[in-house]
Amino acid sequence: MINDGFSNRRRQLLRLKVLREGRQPQDPARPKAEGVFAPCPDCGRAVSRRTWAERQNVCPHCGFHRPMSAYQRMEQILDPGSFKELDAGLCGGDPLQFDGYPEKLRRLRQITGLQEAVVCAKGRIGGAAVVIGVMDSRFLMGSMGVAVGEKIARAADTARREKLPLILFCASGGARMQEGILSLMQMAKTAEAVSRFQDAGGLYIACLTHPTTGGVTASFASLADVTLAEPGALIGFAGPRVIEQTIGQTLPQGFQRSEYLLEHGFLDAVVPRAELRGVLIRLLQLHGKGGRRRGTAQRV
Repeated sequence: MINDGFSNRRRQLLRLKVLREGRQPQDPARPKAEGVFAPCPDCGRAVSRRTWAERQNVCPHCGFHRPMSAYQRMEQILDPGSFKELDAGLCGGDPLQFDGYPEKLRRLRQITGLQEAVVCAKGRIGGAAVVIGVMDSRFLMGSMGVAVGEKIARAADTARREKLPLILFCASGGARMQEGILSLMQMAKTAEAVSRFQDAGGLYIACLTHPTTGGVTASFASLADVTLAEPGALIGFAGPRVIEQTIGQTLPQGFQRSEYLLEHGFLDAVVPRAELRGVLIRLLQLHGKGGRRRGTAQRV
């Protein structure tokens, strides 16, 4: 575990360096052999790791979108060399002295190379300056604790002060149980920060990825001017199993998946990962020409 953690930490530091310099990453932990395969979690068919990397973690057989790390997402979305991380050293503590929690945090920081479950930064997309935040489900399922809520709120405040669009990529299992009521308080804090930003005339775009659930869905993830989602993403408050057990009924096919939510008006568009940067560029161009507008799936 120590060696694996060191390797992942080295990988994340290298990824951060190339993001800042605008170079293409050469991941030391990525297998070089073409014969190394990883099965698709959805269809089960074998896909070479090189293919996964070249297709941005999208299965070539069924189109399943595997989760991306926060820094991978920044590479995909931001213009090369424009990445400037915000509040990089901000991390959570153990406010409730929850048994085993500090050790779990230390281990995850070593394995993932992240300080917390979200990375926030300033950068450019198609030449337009933005503030961007990306949640990473590898870190306690992207759960929102005090530090995550604080980083999101600070990102919104930075965007408001500097009059920049705010783009948040959401991927979360909800509130962080190890921080109890303090975690739930982040719902109000992030929602208020986003409200201040929007009242000042800022454009907020949310991109919901698999999964986006719990307190994140019930707060800042659902407050955007334009709400996008990746194909097949699970989006909701409680999971479908919990809902079925509570109401004693079988849910419709595809319930809480992004396509179902688009059909029922919760989303503005479902955008494949390969097209996402282009869609964001177009939305930012529209915003620059005509002020903030609430997008629709047809216009996107």
